[in-house]
This record gives sequence, structure tokens and C-alpha cells, in this order.
Amino acid sequence: MGSMTFKGGVHPYDGKDLSKDKPIRELLPKGELIYPVSQHIGAPASPIVAVGDTVLRGQKIAEAGGFVSAPIYASVSGTVKAIEPRRVTVGDMVTSIVIENDGEMKEAEFQKTEDVSSLSREEIIGKIKEAGIVGMGGAGFPTHVKLSPKEPDKIEYIIANCAECEPYLTSDYRRMIEQPEKLVAGMKIVLQLFPHAKGIFGVEDNKPDCIEKLNELTAGESRMEVAALKTKYPQGGERQLIYAVTKRSIHSKMLPADAGCIVDNVETLVAVYNAVALGQPLMNRIFTVTGNAIADPQNFYICIGTNYQELLDAAGGFKTECKKMIAGGPMMGFAMFDINVPTTKTTSSLLCFTEDEVAEYESTACINCGRCVEACPELLVPSRLADYGERGLSGIFEKWHGLECVECGSCSYICPAKRPLAQSIKTMKKQVLAAKRKK
Repeated sequence: MGSMTFKGGVHPYDGKDLSKDKPIRELLPKGELIYPVSQHIGAPASPIVAVGDTVLRGQKIAEAGGFVSAPIYASVSGTVKAIEPRRVTVGDMVTSIVIENDGEMKEAEFQKTEDVSSLSREEIIGKIKEAGIVGMGGAGFPTHVKLSPKEPDKIEYIIANCAECEPYLTSDYRRMIEQPEKLVAGMKIVLQLFPHAKGIFGVEDNKPDCIEKLNELTAGESRMEVAALKTKYPQGGERQLIYAVTKRSIHSKMLPADAGCIVDNVETLVAVYNAVALGQPLMNRIFTVTGNAIADPQNFYICIGTNYQELLDAAGGFKTECKKMIAGGPMMGFAMFDINVPTTKTTSSLLCFTEDEVAEYESTACINCGRCVEACPELLVPSRLADYGERGLSGIFEKWHGLECVECGSCSYICPAKRPLAQSIKTMKKQVLAAKRKK
């Protein structure tokens, strides 16, 4: 049987060889740590500490600002130095709690659960909510909300997004190689919430060692299986993953739950295990520092709030001049002009390159080749949508289903004319959605 997949997609150079064989290395931060109160979709968290307070590692420092929100915890012990706007990866200034690290890592007490199977649905959801867990694969949607659909009995699939389809990223790969037991344990906990669901680990077939390990761990589990996915970008996109595994389609006005599915990232499921079984809030994650400008690419186990510059230094710094820095993957990440910013719950990597290839491109006229149409995983016509976006034609943009774009960047990547198709579409999408919110 062939590997599961979806229509469209592209095959960029994956660059994973730089860091995939580097074991996870724990990195203890040295300087101050910064915790932006907006690290997730929804309402920002509200600080519950004051300047001068002494805090412990694992102590709550900001509480959820609403149902669609998540609390924030200190990942080190120390003293609250400031509560003030600090810059984040996308360049915005966000209210942040600044903690001066005392280097002692004194922890709050965590309450373990000896028998997770004895917990009720409400208790499990409560522990996940209290731990501040959000989607750690990018969007940052609060996990307790995702796991609380209106009709839980209609959920048929819990899909673990183990694809890691973005080039260069290897943090999920290392987690699956080194600690697959935690991933499977996290899946078991989520399956407790949905008695009619099956757990599926969707792994791209360029990770045969991960597939083998997960198959071994789930061999005796009737409610779990491993799905080998075709290696193709954006195989890890939520809609593409659901279609590849279940052949069910969703659109922009639907949630995965409407198709009987819930999708969680590798790191999110590990965080669920840590919260429910070990009583630990979300304080750490795996983070990759890589790229051809990096002296010693690495996968670090970091304290959330650690400065990007510290991570760069720990990876040996630049071995040659760096002309492009990206937070996240090269397809959907953010270009950075300054790395004096903190890591957050949703940041997975720092990529550094010797050339800025995109900046060197010169766009030419569309040659009507149709490659962007073939590559689009949503079966759209990106060249036409980009034209409408550049001309400000919001009505016809929406009529041609522009809001269905998942902003994966496949069209820009494949375009021989080097047109910034995805960027034009993304900008128009923002304008259309902003106008809808005003109405």
C-alpha cells in the first residue's frame, strides 16, 4: 500500500541532514527570560505577579484572560524584573513579564497522577487547561478548547501531526526518536476523552525509523495505528493531513471537529502527558537551531522565554556571514531583523542562511504556466488570486475562494516568474477578514 497524501504540494530541499542526527541537548538559560502575555490565539494572559516578586520554576505568572486563552508559567526561578512591552519574533511590541534568572532552578511542587485512567473527562481537561498548553506546531490554539468540541461523541479520529514537513526542522523528529513513549502516552490520555475515536500517528515516509518505533509501541493498542504519509510539503498542514489520513475535506468555515477529527502536534501531545501524568505546566520545548550559516546545528531542550541570541551562541554562532534569519520554517516562518527576542510556546526553530535568495529574485510577468495551480493543496488559482489582491478587488477575490488559501507558500515557491503570490494573497485575506470583522 502506498503512502497517504493529498493533491498538490511541492518538494523543496529539506535541509534536515544538518541537524536530524544531533541528539536533544538540554540548555539552561543564563540571562533574563521574557514571557510575552500573548503566546496563543485568543485573549492575552493577565500577569498575576509584580515587579520585585520572587518566583519558582513552574509557578504561574499570568492567568488565562478568558476561555480561549492560556496561563503562563515561569520556566526558571528568579525575580520579576519588569512588566513592560518587549519585542517578539514578528517585530511587534508585546506586554511581557521579565524574570531575572537566579540560576538555581528552584521548582514549585508538582502533583503526579499515579493512575491516569481513573481521571474523569473534566479532570483531564482541567489539568490541560491549568497547565497552559496550546498548539505547539505554529498557531497556538489553546488545547483545552480544541479538546472540548460541542459533540465529543462524534469525534472519530485523533491525529498526531508527526509529519514535520517544513524543511530544516527536526525537533519533532528528535522527540519521536528519543522519547516516543511520551508521545504515545499523550495520545492515550487524549483518547480517554473520546471513547469512539481512533488515534493515528501521521508520519512522513522519510522518517522510517520513527514509523518503526511508533509501530513497536502501538503494536498492542487496538485504538492506535501509524499512517505512513508521502513526503511532500505541506503534508503537515491540518487540512492536508486530515485528507491524507481520512479522505475527509474541510474548508475555512469548518473546524476539524466538524469532520470528526482533532489534530495535535507531537510536542503538544507530550505536553499533555507532562501535565496530566506528571502535573507539570508547559515550561519547556524542543527547539532547532540550523542552517548553512550555523557553526554547529543543534536540537535544544529549552526553557520557554530563553533569548534567541543565547540559542545561537550555544550552537557555535555563525561560521560565516549570515544574510537571512527565520523564526520557524522557511516556507511559513517569519524573517527576523533582530534575534534579541524571546522564545515562546509556539516557536520551534531559528534558521540562519548565508544567502537571502528571495531578496535576490526579480519578479517577471506571469507566463500562464499553471504550475501554481498544480501545486496548490486547496485547488485554487493562486496567480489569479494574487492579481485580485494586488488590485484590491476584494469581492472577486472572495468569489474565487481566496479565503480558502492556507498560506503554505507552495505557489510562490514553484512560480518560475518568481512572483510573490502567497504574500499578495495573504495580504488580501487579512484585508477581507478585517472588513468582515468591522461589519
